[in-house]
Amino acid sequence: MTGPDSQSPAAPTLGVQHLEVTYRVRGQDRAVVRDVSFQVGRRESYGLVGESGSGKSTVALALTRYLPRNGRVSQGSISVNGQDPLSMSTAALRDLRARTVSMVYQEPGRALNPSIRAGRQIAEVYQIAGLDRRSALDRAQEMLRKVQIADPGQVMDRYPHQLSGGMAQRVVIAMALAAEPALLILDEPTTALDATVEAEVLDLVAGLRQEMATSVLFISHNLAVIAKMCDRVGVLYAGELVEEGSADQVFDAPRHPYTVGLLRCIPRRGQRKDHGRLDAIPGFLPQPGHSIPGCVFAERCAIARDECRQAPPPAFDVGPAHTARCYRHEEAADLPRSTPADVSLPTVPGLAEPIVTVRGLTKTFGSAGDQLRALSDVDLTVYRGETLGLVGESGSGKTTLARVLLGLIAPDPGSSVDFDGQQLASDVRRRPRQQLRALQIVFQNPDSALNRRHTVRRLISRPLVRLAGLSGSQLTERLTDLVRSVRMENRHLSMRPGQLSGGLKQRVAIARAFGVGPRLVVCDEPTSALDVSVQAAILNLLADLQAKEEVTYLFISHDLGVVRYLADRIAVLYLGRVLEVGPADQVFGGPHHPYTEALLSAVPSLDGQRRTRIRLDGEIPSAASPPSGCVFHTRCPRRLASGACETIEPPLAEVEPGHLMSCHIPVDQLRTMQNSDLKR
Repeated sequence: MTGPDSQSPAAPTLGVQHLEVTYRVRGQDRAVVRDVSFQVGRRESYGLVGESGSGKSTVALALTRYLPRNGRVSQGSISVNGQDPLSMSTAALRDLRARTVSMVYQEPGRALNPSIRAGRQIAEVYQIAGLDRRSALDRAQEMLRKVQIADPGQVMDRYPHQLSGGMAQRVVIAMALAAEPALLILDEPTTALDATVEAEVLDLVAGLRQEMATSVLFISHNLAVIAKMCDRVGVLYAGELVEEGSADQVFDAPRHPYTVGLLRCIPRRGQRKDHGRLDAIPGFLPQPGHSIPGCVFAERCAIARDECRQAPPPAFDVGPAHTARCYRHEEAADLPRSTPADVSLPTVPGLAEPIVTVRGLTKTFGSAGDQLRALSDVDLTVYRGETLGLVGESGSGKTTLARVLLGLIAPDPGSSVDFDGQQLASDVRRRPRQQLRALQIVFQNPDSALNRRHTVRRLISRPLVRLAGLSGSQLTERLTDLVRSVRMENRHLSMRPGQLSGGLKQRVAIARAFGVGPRLVVCDEPTSALDVSVQAAILNLLADLQAKEEVTYLFISHDLGVVRYLADRIAVLYLGRVLEVGPADQVFGGPHHPYTEALLSAVPSLDGQRRTRIRLDGEIPSAASPPSGCVFHTRCPRRLASGACETIEPPLAEVEPGHLMSCHIPVDQLRTMQNSDLKR
């Protein structure tokens, strides 16, 4: 195999010089990447960050000539392990992709062939390198063990649909590393993963990078992940590299207004919706193929002056190996905010009144002859005007709970779900119009939630007409008010979803949910697929709408930073059970359940505070055969030696005022353990 040792130690694994990528659209050439230059050294990890549409993935695709048919590298040069992919023949390019460069994509499901077992797909990489079938299968199993899969023999025989998200991503990484590549390209590899699985994948990549002397190009809009994983960082905006330097320099002392804006969009420790508001970047990215005479960020920059709009700024040296394309780089750190730092939100009257009461909620699914208990005797109360954050790994029952509440699936007999003092019908079709208006949802993916053939006007108007009975001037007035509330313009009403950015589409979904005057809105991962700049705007919008409309949120997310910013209380689910529930400050501040502690320890941070990483043993157990006693004991690093955790299920009991926990370990003992770990 061709590995990194085929290259001179002094030469970079990847060299990109003055790269320009052009797309042919409707007979015109449109430059989407302009004059981009950077290098990735041997064993180095280089991060590319920026909003969607900034050109990150286009750069990655250009490196191995994977651009679509209407795309081409119109200028510049690329060197991968001393080879030039732009001048290669088809056979040589195929060999480069097979042996020298590997790529891991955002969605492992799209990278794996659903009709071929996982082991065969990894073994194919070794067979291409010349090994016989038996040896290739042996090496494939060895690689699965290397990517920390506990039972590689079983995983070898599974099809992709039989793997969890984290396991599927590890299979893809095993395939990518099987070629012992000189360059590994990771394109948003952890966006859809839980915090614990994300941490495992990141630790795995970091370890294997050193072991195999592999260089990494890491593309992500998660700046905390980039800070953890990368030695150096390049910030892309509208196809241009506007800042570059070491990760510490770029994140601790940014010198370009765009980088400063991105960092202010991220919820930091202690930031809450009513204190320390997020600062969204105003405006939008320029259209692809833009012709801007000056700085590409000038139209969105609060400190731009005439010179910024007249000529593009050069790359100024702003520190050791740290550059920024900004005439006013010395003032960037003092960039004026576009939103106030602190906002006084009105107190919602009747906050202590329950709006949703769930008692003994159980939901069982039949699957291949097994009975999967997705929810087991869940007791939960949601109070009027609050945001209850629902967190836990995939398979913990979060979405099942939301679907039961909305009447999309029926709970098991004996379950009780009350809304505003009245029992909810288990089938949404049997609920009165008043309840249909009162309970709404904002989905994770607006593309699948919005009909692409309908205009924004029709998408928002339909529930107003069918559920609220509005027409004529009342309908027009309500539409205008909704568009203004979600920070959109009347011109957007005639557009279709395909003409909108991801952030605008999610605003349409929010406007549709709020149009009929809901009292409870279920937000199911509403920001997980959004850039940090769009995410900040959506989170601020949700906070403002909650105060204005006196609405209650059930907020589901695997991003604990987002949950901490927006939620008043937190409920932690594991294998269909509530393990902890209480005020956000208490749950996040500790003492917390060992499972909550593990979730929090897995979250990368830009604050410089490092938690002791708590590793959980194995995968989450099957809901078809949950463990006896405490369901978390098989993975719990703090389980008691007495054996009580294995045999007795702990009740959900109050350990502090309003703070409930299901754990055999006394709360004072948990506090001592966790404080001791934080001091290390």
